[in-house]
Amino acid sequence: MDWRGILATSGLPDVLAAYDARVVGTFPLGLDVAGSDVDIICHAPEPEVFAQELWACFAGCEHFALRQWAHGKRAVIAQFSICDLPFEVFGAPVPVIMQAGWRHFEVEERLLALGDGALHAAVRALRRSGVKTEPAFAQVLGLAGDPYLQLLDLASARDAQLRGILAQAGFA
Repeated sequence: MDWRGILATSGLPDVLAAYDARVVGTFPLGLDVAGSDVDIICHAPEPEVFAQELWACFAGCEHFALRQWAHGKRAVIAQFSICDLPFEVFGAPVPVIMQAGWRHFEVEERLLALGDGALHAAVRALRRSGVKTEPAFAQVLGLAGDPYLQLLDLASARDAQLRGILAQAGFA
């Protein structure tokens, strides 16, 4: 069973339905490598309630761990495995469309759609060598500075600007 099948039968979609849950990251982008986890981000207006629900529903899963940020938005992160597939569920009291994880995912998806197959292959090759997703995109696109901030800056760019960046990096 592939990641979509495991997700569908896991109960996660039902448990997280009230939290505007969205799968982001390497799996839906086709950039997963051995050891990648399925990343799910959620809008959790009440982080403590969200944490209790995750604990109640998934504490029995293999490799279960739950933590909460001590400062800021007090985001909750749960990690566990289902059918040997690792999951990470992130919930913050910020609407999903405003979360950095969603904005990274959207711009990466747009770049892959606008770029040619060579962009996907180049990012995937770096991923296979152990480079994280955002640094891999930044490296192949020649973006200097903090890769996470660079991609956040690109999230609001128009397609024409993204095409220019892709062309400059040789992916046109």
